[in-house]
Amino acid sequence: MAMDASKDASPKELPLGFDASTEEEYASQSKLLQEFTSIPCIDNAWTFKSNSTFGAGMGSQAMFSISQANLLANKRRKYILSASISKESSSSVNFQWAPFPIEMSGVSTIVPSPSGSKLLVVRNPENESPTHFEIWSQGQVEKEFHIPQSVHGSVYIDGWFEGISWNCDETLIAYIAEEPSAAKPTFCGLGYRKGSATTDKDSCSWKGQGEWEEDWGETYAGKRQPALFVINTSSGEVQPVKGIAKSLSVGQVVWAPSTDGSNQYLVFVGWSSDPRKLGIKYCSNRPCALYAVQAPFYKSEANYFEFKGSPIEGSPVLKLTQSINSAFFPLFSPDGRFLVFLSAKSSVDSGAHSATNSLHKIDWPVNEQLSLPAKVVDVIPVVQCSEDGCFPGLYCSGFLRNPWLSDGCTMMLSSVWGSSQVLLSVNVISGDVKRITPTDSKFSWNILALDRDNIIAVSSSPVDVPKIRYGCLVEKATKNATWSWLDVSSPIVSCSKMVRSLLSSRQFDILKIPVKDVSSCLTKGAGKPFEAIFVFNSKENGACDPLIVLLHGGPNDVSVSSFSTSSAFLSSIGYSLLIVNYRGSLGFGEEALQSLLGKAGSQDVNDVLTAIDHVIDRGLASPSSIAVLGISHGGFLTTHLIGQAPDKFAAAAARNPVCNLASMVGTTDIPDWCYVQVYGTKGKNKFTEAASTEDLALFHSKSPISHVSKVKAPTIFLLSAEDLRVPMSNGFQYARSLKEKGVEVKIFMFPNDVHAIKRPQSDFESFLNIGVWFKKYCK
Repeated sequence: MAMDASKDASPKELPLGFDASTEEEYASQSKLLQEFTSIPCIDNAWTFKSNSTFGAGMGSQAMFSISQANLLANKRRKYILSASISKESSSSVNFQWAPFPIEMSGVSTIVPSPSGSKLLVVRNPENESPTHFEIWSQGQVEKEFHIPQSVHGSVYIDGWFEGISWNCDETLIAYIAEEPSAAKPTFCGLGYRKGSATTDKDSCSWKGQGEWEEDWGETYAGKRQPALFVINTSSGEVQPVKGIAKSLSVGQVVWAPSTDGSNQYLVFVGWSSDPRKLGIKYCSNRPCALYAVQAPFYKSEANYFEFKGSPIEGSPVLKLTQSINSAFFPLFSPDGRFLVFLSAKSSVDSGAHSATNSLHKIDWPVNEQLSLPAKVVDVIPVVQCSEDGCFPGLYCSGFLRNPWLSDGCTMMLSSVWGSSQVLLSVNVISGDVKRITPTDSKFSWNILALDRDNIIAVSSSPVDVPKIRYGCLVEKATKNATWSWLDVSSPIVSCSKMVRSLLSSRQFDILKIPVKDVSSCLTKGAGKPFEAIFVFNSKENGACDPLIVLLHGGPNDVSVSSFSTSSAFLSSIGYSLLIVNYRGSLGFGEEALQSLLGKAGSQDVNDVLTAIDHVIDRGLASPSSIAVLGISHGGFLTTHLIGQAPDKFAAAAARNPVCNLASMVGTTDIPDWCYVQVYGTKGKNKFTEAASTEDLALFHSKSPISHVSKVKAPTIFLLSAEDLRVPMSNGFQYARSLKEKGVEVKIFMFPNDVHAIKRPQSDFESFLNIGVWFKKYCK
């Protein structure tokens, strides 16, 4: 005890920027933030038919992929939990869960085969080691193959180029992986070594860097070109698919339906790098098309399936979508008679980095000829402006591997609808679209899997952790069929007693905010109300909590009413949240979205100020204690707001903010974005790699840096050293300008993070510092 006392008496060194009260606040908030950070996330699910029956109903097996932040390892821990499903009636379903989950250590991705009898497990290396492919059956690992770097690099699992597809008889798997490394020049003591290679262990020579190879920007630094490969699941032999032009980056491969005795074809998406590769992460405005190519391994003397028309000159590759400038996420119908796909044509045409999608189809021949160019048929066109309560347009981030109901023509998908994500049924023959989640629910929903003609989904809200729901189709034979949604008791998303107690005291609502100056709107959609999600303390105590205004990036993105651990944490430490979906956000029709192009820094700023005034006027917030927080374009708005309305905000936090378009345009991976934000749609054609002095002057005048002299609010900056989208020099310049003018500033720099700041330790430290900063200045 005496020794312990002497230790306590010795002076301890506080971290840089800390004092005793700051340290106490850190300790308190970090404990709570850890409680929120440990809440798991359901990433994916698969269902498998079971031969057994339970009671009177048919049985199924389900497998859920779950992830959870592992702060000590600075990774997300991934694991699988299985369940047996028995559906007794439309009002009763039972999930029998396995007693424990199984951790998938070192697993990059898993893909079940079409029959559900096999499972592909891919393990990407963290260095120059081989990529591991494993074929699992129910009771064992049947095959294991190690694919060396000389064949290809890591398999793409990025959610965009990513594509892994089993063929129908499960003998071949097509996939996207990094092409092998290009040869590098070798040098030795005598200079350049001709025609010979060197190994890492050769101490008498070394590899040169060689010519720089362009990549696809943010999150793709160091990634080699995505290329198409096919592996034989029996022998492990890997073949590259030949004939694809070097200028084409490929992704999202699927097998075309095969006919007995015919060749097998692959359909994939291709993005051209001509004239150069611009950043593609979060950017659906990059032109792309669907292509078909004959698969290796499989050839037949009798080729019943023929393409009628000329392929790309000098290449066996055929361009299927010649009449449309955007086509991605290809998916065949169960009978193989048509190919459906999404398009971001309105995004490509306007230059908006994301916009309203459309859905299309191509008739696919069975034992017939496919004529080129294929006729592209509209299934869901772009919605310009919808009536109140009606379908606002398609905003879909992907399809299930099997989204089809048993009728073979109805697909189920998730899509943004205003400030919520909902589930839709789409009849690809008639084009009929129905919202199948409850219209009175303000929660957000995400589809996980189909269980025959039933749906496994997850729903959540800003104050409700994700919950599994089971949807049953009621009276399916009728035109106005409805869905019944059953709660599923699940051990997956659990939270501590403390978190449950804090969340139980919070409520949320989705507010409609009238546009202030409707007369200035050029379209009907631009004049319709926008929305904000408002999270508040449900226990009346007479005084309003201080308010944090949360702003999404993009600007053509959206904040939906789903659970977010970081937002729930900020709410739980005593703040109301105003999450603004200003005009230009996804989910409200194309006219409202396009209204922001060319007006960034003015229309969006005014919308946010209008939303703040709306809650103040309704007595929901106090004008004396308002903080603002945003990332990327949300950071652009944050730094604009504290400059344009300097007396409005008590504190601010900016995560990788756009602060100076004039300096960003020459350093970002998306310089075209700067032109479109300032010039509108015509900026797409004005874009040049060599901005003029007039361009730069206009960029500066539209940037937060032009208002920096008026800022008063203490501001915290959270910047990423590996950010290629908004290089950290943008935030540093603005922060140093504030310091120069005597504004209280604190900067945190994360050396190994990209734009999103999503590595678990960085995300944790980021929001902990924001929480402590706001507690200090916005009480």
